[in-house]
Amino acid sequence: MPDITIDYALRDTWLSVAKMYNEEAKNYGSTMAMGFTLLSIDPKTGTPSTALGPKMGMEATSLSRILKSLEKKGFIRRKPNPKDGRGVLIHLTTTGLEKRNLSKNAVLCFNEMVRENVSEEKMKAFFEVTETINKLILEKNIFSDNTTNK
Repeated sequence: MPDITIDYALRDTWLSVAKMYNEEAKNYGSTMAMGFTLLSIDPKTGTPSTALGPKMGMEATSLSRILKSLEKKGFIRRKPNPKDGRGVLIHLTTTGLEKRNLSKNAVLCFNEMVRENVSEEKMKAFFEVTETINKLILEKNIFSDNTTNK
């Protein structure tokens, strides 16, 4: 469809991916957001709770709800940060590590399936386009005075 917008295609695709991951995560008593959080926690050293939000691009209140849920399910535990007495490190429990591995495998499976069905040339172009979009947004070139008053 030539009149489809770039943001619509991105949003529609992301919603499909999120739905797919949520359907899979539900089979394991989890959600995509929980899996993403588990993947963002360093499995060996833990991760400072204050670093998780920025790392995941998530607001503190949303992350707080997910962390409470993960803790309640026994996937994580909070420990004082020895380098910062005010801070907390989030560590994976044995169950959390197992769930993290399930999440990792789901992501790898999705990536493998896409790569099997999309040529290397098209994948390269896809990543170039997403990199350009992110660069334009980061540089605040989208809604500058020059572009919005046309």
